[in-house]
Amino acid sequence: MTKKDWEGKLKMHKERDSEFTTVSGTPVKSLYTPDDIQDMDYGRDLGYPGEFPYTRGVYTNMYRGRLWTMRQFSGYATPKDTNKRYKYLLKHGQTGLSVAFDFPTLYGRDSDDSFSHGEVGKCGVAVDTLRDMEIIFDGIPLDKISTSMTINPPAAMLLAMYIAVGEKQGVPAHVLTGTIQNDMLKEYQAQKTWIYPPEPSMRIITDILAYCTDHVPKWNTISISGYHIREAGSTALQELAFTLANGFTYVEHGMQAGLSVDKFAPRLSFFFNAHLDFFEEIAKYRAARRIWARLMRGKYGAQSPRSYLVRFHTQTAGCTLTAQQPENNIIRTAFQALSAVLGGTQSLHTNSMDETYALPTEQAVKVALRTQQLIAYESGVAQVIDPLGGSYYVESLTRQMEKGAYDYFEKINKMGGVIPAIEKGFFQKEISRSAYEYQKALEQRKKFQVGVNIFEEEEKPDIEILKIPAAVEKNQIKELKKVKKQRNNARVKEKLKDLRKAARNGENVMPRILACVKVYATLGEMCNTLKEEFGVYHEPIIF
Repeated sequence: MTKKDWEGKLKMHKERDSEFTTVSGTPVKSLYTPDDIQDMDYGRDLGYPGEFPYTRGVYTNMYRGRLWTMRQFSGYATPKDTNKRYKYLLKHGQTGLSVAFDFPTLYGRDSDDSFSHGEVGKCGVAVDTLRDMEIIFDGIPLDKISTSMTINPPAAMLLAMYIAVGEKQGVPAHVLTGTIQNDMLKEYQAQKTWIYPPEPSMRIITDILAYCTDHVPKWNTISISGYHIREAGSTALQELAFTLANGFTYVEHGMQAGLSVDKFAPRLSFFFNAHLDFFEEIAKYRAARRIWARLMRGKYGAQSPRSYLVRFHTQTAGCTLTAQQPENNIIRTAFQALSAVLGGTQSLHTNSMDETYALPTEQAVKVALRTQQLIAYESGVAQVIDPLGGSYYVESLTRQMEKGAYDYFEKINKMGGVIPAIEKGFFQKEISRSAYEYQKALEQRKKFQVGVNIFEEEEKPDIEILKIPAAVEKNQIKELKKVKKQRNNARVKEKLKDLRKAARNGENVMPRILACVKVYATLGEMCNTLKEEFGVYHEPIIF
């Protein structure tokens, strides 16, 4: 039978009353055949795993050599509480740590700041000084564990604290492994935790790049994050295009600062969302690897193959979790995690079923971790490298993603680049429009959420919730006061003064921040010192 004959037969069959599009709205055909990828060249467009253009994976043997890092995002209340949770997760098979900070810490505020009232320890752990980091990692050997820290404006300070904790454990900086998110561009676009304006923020980032290249060479200096862009409501294509555009902007600023691209680019990593549309997500990861490799080699002149690699962490989509029928979130998370694995992720966080209500309980987070372990050890998907490579549908979607990303790059370049586009509100408008369209599709029942607009139930779920007691804030402030009383305040003032001079004179601020950290200057004191030199950011009003 010819394809034309089959299509004629297909027309005789009635289809479901449904909108056949991806979650992002891309039309999906009933069948994909060799016609959809007829001009694809295997060597040019796919290649072999671990070989340019890395479409099929960044490492030659992928999970047959080593499974992805299972890294649950955790942290809450006090440093002691977080230390206990980390030890619980490591005991149950977690292979990497990922630190969640509370809102005051994310904004560079101390727990005793009036801004922080009511938020201390609520959405993550409170960190005011080096003392808190010492407690968080007490009994956790930093030479044997990799740690990721989701922190942006104060990333330099938290990295310095981690370095100092390592020194106290006898672990030199060049041995430490992990990641700081340190991705300020996506903050202006989507997540909205910022302190300084874009240009001084980029200056701090390039200072971190330079410092880590010389002193912390195994550390991933930026985790270029599409996750928060997607959580804000973008499509998969926007997540892909905006994330890579941000990544190339960091490369350009590093090179403009006089750094060799092959010295710092290998330590850039990525952070993607695993959303609902299984195949669209897999195509997104494949396209990301191919685009980055081609442009890093062709446009930016990188010579080292390590500079071409999109090594990425994935987190399942928090925005898809529902308060209704929360047990459904276990299943959502499972197939989202599976898409990340089939897409070739290097590390993975699986969300817990109760996260629409509060930070996860121990039981919920254990189930989330077990989800990864079941995929790794029972499903069989880790036995074959890139099992979906060559799929007509997946390869066609990958090419659509790639083309769409280049179209966005062209629009951004016409506006003068990422930072001018941020100032024009381009990203914010694009993301908000997509979020509106998706919400409208849900309300019109063109898209579905089980338990929300289809298969609803009347009864409310009976679910255990982790509650952060009010005493957490009082205890944290009490401990902070104790540190301030015990430290040498004259030395603190001296080191903060040195930090301000470095910011003013264009010196690399990292050595000065590390010196401040070691005398127990607070996070707020260091951030306020830089505010005095760099100013604060105010988002433009966009209509």
